Amino acid sequence: MENLDTREWLLTNGLGSFANGTVCDAHTRTYHGWLIAALEPPGQRTLLLARMDAAIEIAGQSCDLGINFWQSGAIAPEGYRLLKSFQIDPVPTWVWGQTHWRLSRQLLMPYGWGAHPAESAPQFSHRLLVQYQYQGERPAILHLRPLVADRIFHYQQQAEADLQFIQWHQPKSLVIQAKRSQWTGTAWQLDWTRGDYEPDGIWYWGYRYPEETQRGLADREDLYSPGYLKIGLAPGETVTLQAYVHSAEIPQNYFPLSDQTFEQALASEQTRLAQVTAFEKKISMSGELERQLLKAGDQFIVYRSSTQGPTVIAGYPWFNDWGRDTLIALPGLTLTTQRWELAKGLLRTFGQHCEQGLIPNAFPDAGAKPFYNSLDAALWWIETLGLYLEASQDWTFLTEQYPIVWRIYKGLMVGTLYHVRVDAFDGLVTWDAPHLALTWMDAVVAEDPVTPRRGKPVEINALWYSALCWAQQWAERLQQEPDTDRVMLGNQARRFATQKDQVATSLQKYWNATAGYLYDTILPDDYPDATIRPNAVIALSLSHCGFPAAMGQSVLQVACDRLLTPYGLRSLDPADPHYISRYQGGIWQRDRAYHQGTVWPWLLGPFIRAWQRFYPDRPLPFDWQPLLKHLEQQGCLGSISEMFDGNVPHLPKGAIAQAWSVAEVIRHWIGDR
Repeated sequence: MENLDTREWLLTNGLGSFANGTVCDAHTRTYHGWLIAALEPPGQRTLLLARMDAAIEIAGQSCDLGINFWQSGAIAPEGYRLLKSFQIDPVPTWVWGQTHWRLSRQLLMPYGWGAHPAESAPQFSHRLLVQYQYQGERPAILHLRPLVADRIFHYQQQAEADLQFIQWHQPKSLVIQAKRSQWTGTAWQLDWTRGDYEPDGIWYWGYRYPEETQRGLADREDLYSPGYLKIGLAPGETVTLQAYVHSAEIPQNYFPLSDQTFEQALASEQTRLAQVTAFEKKISMSGELERQLLKAGDQFIVYRSSTQGPTVIAGYPWFNDWGRDTLIALPGLTLTTQRWELAKGLLRTFGQHCEQGLIPNAFPDAGAKPFYNSLDAALWWIETLGLYLEASQDWTFLTEQYPIVWRIYKGLMVGTLYHVRVDAFDGLVTWDAPHLALTWMDAVVAEDPVTPRRGKPVEINALWYSALCWAQQWAERLQQEPDTDRVMLGNQARRFATQKDQVATSLQKYWNATAGYLYDTILPDDYPDATIRPNAVIALSLSHCGFPAAMGQSVLQVACDRLLTPYGLRSLDPADPHYISRYQGGIWQRDRAYHQGTVWPWLLGPFIRAWQRFYPDRPLPFDWQPLLKHLEQQGCLGSISEMFDGNVPHLPKGAIAQAWSVAEVIRHWIGDR
């Protein structure tokens, strides 16, 4: 595996469906597949088409182009030895060949819903297009064998007597559906423009996924092949295939397939992306790096059917949408790019589900209640609303959303879930719920939070201070509008102002003069936690800051010395005895390392904003190039990983593409230029 190019590629469709694999074409993860369809967008992601193994026959000589890892330890076939090139742009493209022939393959996942998330509910489509083109001196025969499954994308499929795949085929199409004795799977269709299909219905047992082996997870799968295609190709000819999901809205043969389908779909997607990246403020989009960043950011924006509005996938391949992640990523994904309607849609989606002063941290599929297991999502919602209003000057939206601001304030003042409340003594937000982790450092192992941070976390109360500042400004502004209850708004503004001043005074309790840093948390027994973490930097980066210049400058110097790396900020000081330098091992080992030293790229955003506030005349103390090189050449090509190891060489870890990692780079690499 060391000699194989296992860097990854990613395609998405705006609904949560995706395709994912490696440059060498081996599947190394449970999450690799060509059609992973989000049947309840963006949830119920189901692997349907794993891939198509290919072989090419020329003048009676056959060459296998595939590559698989097997449970036995074997790697077979070894098609990667014929792989001549790979490129990610405009779509993933492989070229195999020998002296007298070349075969290229391109994959494309057409956008699956309306051109803009603010539009009404679309006609969903989960579709993949594949095109092969042959060049050579003699005619060739291309053999394609689809390998299929019907399983939730977190788990592997095993061949069982009760699991059958039913197929119905015509000269140029095939419908496949999995069935068990008391369960019927998802019907989907495979079409092709040329070739003859031969059904044979065989299982391939014992595929192995090396990445899952390293992660200490189940790593074996069986895939079913309903048959194979035999396609004659003259030099210069192509064959196009498409796979798509049936539904009541998308009947069989809804997408007619022709030799031009792939080019038309590619042109449509390039037009859509051009519209996404066409905003006023910007540098010329002739820069390839900028295009990659904006394309990467767009991959996370999806439609959620249960809320009938836009949301943000936190990361691929395994995360869902999360409230905190969405709100932190929103400025980079929508405000820097001036996608105002999308920003409003995201704020509405989460704001309209405010309950007991809390904003959801996660939405389930239709029919279930949201999850409110986040202390800070409500405060990030207010902070992000403020950023939207300042950037867009859309004060009508303030009138619409201000009642939610008041509901959040009241919920925190009277107390809400998880013993979250405002301490009447010092005005700070506190919480105390054993076995839970409610801040962004939320790893829990066997009901034991790795970084519990109960009490009064520093960034939570910095957010609380900024929220009170925003709320006072908004109440005073609305007080001047016609047809408002000026007496009520005046009372609210004075209340916010008084409390803001109290919190500003109480924030000084976080100063740790010995370390020249801010305490990370004030525990429920009023004991301060002196652990050096990046949360102090977050506290300095918000729209309204309650810390004086001398404190801010000292914190940033310590952060530069202890936490800053070329890829982001460490989650813990390396000198701390609990520091873990590598994110590796089984799930419990990895969860214990999750916030104990790993480097998080999204934290570069808060660091930059804090630096610009407290050192406005000094250049940033780091070089962008390592992280930008990672975007272009490492990990998932064209995106940015969730995290990196704390120690050099800072290998990328976690999710291969993370929304807030990409969003914060857009916000500052593009937005600050």
